[in-house]
Amino acid sequence: MAALPIDTAKFTGIICAVPPSPRVANRETGQLKIDRTTGKTMYQVGLCLMSGASADVVNVSVPGEPAGVQLGMPVHVRDLIAMPWENEGRHGIAFRAEEIRPLAAPAAAKGGGQ
Repeated sequence: MAALPIDTAKFTGIICAVPPSPRVANRETGQLKIDRTTGKTMYQVGLCLMSGASADVVNVSVPGEPAGVQLGMPVHVRDLIAMPWENEGRHGIAFRAEEIRPLAAPAAAKGGGQ
């Protein structure tokens, strides 16, 4: 099935709801899932996607560890896609991004004093 791009600019906020953790490919051996293109370990991050008065938490896979991303932190997501899947009567949507990183902290006002 086709990968569907998601315009993250339409969200009013994106926050880390579940911290990054490596994805496991084989639970019996503990082998981690590796991205075929980059060779990096795949990580999963739970993101709260907010739009107006609604919010949804989705698990997003990303190649490589998202450095500095912590619980409750606003994040930037690059190239988010949704991929519908079906396997043996089960179905769902998998989400993947090329990068998840913390939003830059706003610069402190200079020289203002109290």
